[in-house]
Amino acid sequence: MARKLSEAARKSLLLGQCIPTVKQNAVKIRVKRLELDENLLMYFKKDEFYYCHDPDKKCQTGDIVLIESLPQKLTKLITHQIKEVVYPFGDITDPVTGKKVAKERYREDIEKEAEIYGKLDSTFDYSKAPPRGWQEGKKDFTSKPTYTKYHVFDKNDPYAI
Repeated sequence: MARKLSEAARKSLLLGQCIPTVKQNAVKIRVKRLELDENLLMYFKKDEFYYCHDPDKKCQTGDIVLIESLPQKLTKLITHQIKEVVYPFGDITDPVTGKKVAKERYREDIEKEAEIYGKLDSTFDYSKAPPRGWQEGKKDFTSKPTYTKYHVFDKNDPYAI
């Protein structure tokens, strides 16, 4: 019974977070699940990873995306495709009201408060901020997978910590 449910779940739509990968035209998605331990009758967190076809490069690292399975596998690893980006990383939108959020407050409320009490030079202006990803490859390496160096090889990897 449990095996049939897991197979059906893999064929339906899944919600996950994009994580860094080195694959071309594909992204790695982490889907969080709860798995039942039948001995303890408790649920435990389990992460599953899927490689998804993304030729248009719709999603970036950290985005919450909706994925669906492909009718045929593209490769041995790529089994799903990106359907849509639900929540882009860093630009948080309240799902109920549709307003933009900064920490625990709406951006509109912050701007109104700044108008009432006077705007400081040190406050951040979201309307003048550049789009996300403008520093990618220059100062921002979040799209590259990082790992800890345990061995020293002849070739130096710039993304190792």
